Amino acid sequence: MKTLIMVLAIVGGLTATVHAEETMGEKAQATTNDAGRAMKKGAHRAKEAVCMKSDAKCLAEKAKHRGQEAGDAIGDKASEVKNNVDKK
Repeated sequence: MKTLIMVLAIVGGLTATVHAEETMGEKAQATTNDAGRAMKKGAHRAKEAVCMKSDAKCLAEKAKHRGQEAGDAIGDKASEVKNNVDKK
């Protein structure tokens, strides 16, 4: 019985997770990244609303904007994940 309790205690200790907090600088950077992406997204939507080119060119520009926005979001989130992993 003693052995079973010791094994459970060891396994429980090994599965405990360390929770790292973001520093204030990292939180500020994440907020800045979110605000910057929102501004770019708004500017892209405004350009798309007044597009005077042919439909195909407008659709191509819209697709390009979505690609840029996705790339920015992925890059920012990767940086945030890296910051969290670095602290653990």
